[in-house]
Amino acid sequence: MSVRPKLYISQGIPEDGEAIKLYREQCEITMYDEKKGGVVSVPREEFLRSIKGVDAIHLAYSAKIDNEALDAAGLLKLSEIIVNCIIWCPQLKVIGTMSVGLDHLDLVECSRRTVKVRYTPDVLTDTVAEAAIALTLATARRHKEGMADVMNGVWGFTWSNSLYLCGKNIKGSTVGIVGLGRIGFEVARRLKAFGISHLMYCGRTPKDYASEVDGEFVAFDDLLKQSDFVIACCSINPSNHKLFSAEAFKKMKSSAILVNVSRGVLIDQDALYDALKTGELYAAGIDATTPEPLPVDHPLLTLPNCTVLPHLGSASINTRHAMANLTTRNILAGLKGEPLPAPVPSQK
Repeated sequence: MSVRPKLYISQGIPEDGEAIKLYREQCEITMYDEKKGGVVSVPREEFLRSIKGVDAIHLAYSAKIDNEALDAAGLLKLSEIIVNCIIWCPQLKVIGTMSVGLDHLDLVECSRRTVKVRYTPDVLTDTVAEAAIALTLATARRHKEGMADVMNGVWGFTWSNSLYLCGKNIKGSTVGIVGLGRIGFEVARRLKAFGISHLMYCGRTPKDYASEVDGEFVAFDDLLKQSDFVIACCSINPSNHKLFSAEAFKKMKSSAILVNVSRGVLIDQDALYDALKTGELYAAGIDATTPEPLPVDHPLLTLPNCTVLPHLGSASINTRHAMANLTTRNILAGLKGEPLPAPVPSQK
């Protein structure tokens, strides 16, 4: 009798979806129970305990794969095999992450240990781009302040002049996109419909397809100095942690708006607080923070000109189903030794 591979799922996936159905047909599943655990993200100790001896991990972004996790998921000890009369020895073969970002994974160490890693590019591109536009509009038009006035009963009693809660227009503005990859390009493509006057972007290299959105490749500092809106869509690597620092904010226009749909580590949050508090920067909209979730007493949450979302970039029903399904196809293919649909870029 064949033994079904063991799979650990670090966060609940749609119960009515294709992914869970396929898993139940082919795998022995252990899944983190968010209701029982009391928090959305699996606690670290429980995660390490749960992945011991598994063949595959279906990973949510919040769970981290590093040396400690890979050790925890390693081979059973010989003594355990003998005592339990186990002929088949579980060993981690594949990790599928429901994300396009990979900064929560030690890819070099996974490669060294011959663990296949796959992710979910493309399926979330449009949804994150839409979220970036929504966050840009909400921040520019001061929706956070407006909603607070409605909830607090202030609306209708503070119209001291005709500029009450007036914000910024996107039309006619200069927009700078940090990272014109899949998501950055789709953000740029949508922004063109708003009638922006100039689109700039920065990154490691110019992109041939930038001409489709009339994008001009510039240095990061020039983008900061000239942009009315700066939208961060870049991938994360050690070199760009806290790319948006106190020095960066000093180079930006005091009327500028910063939007981040990448990762929280891209921004020095203490410096951002100071820049927003002092008026050095007009406003910011951020969909990713460090840590996540952001503590409810964090200073950024006290600012009326800082809109913070709980990492909702890919949060549409269709997209989350597509992410779960692609992750499932990745994992099942990896367990069978078949080519994986979405391999991560090679790491050395």
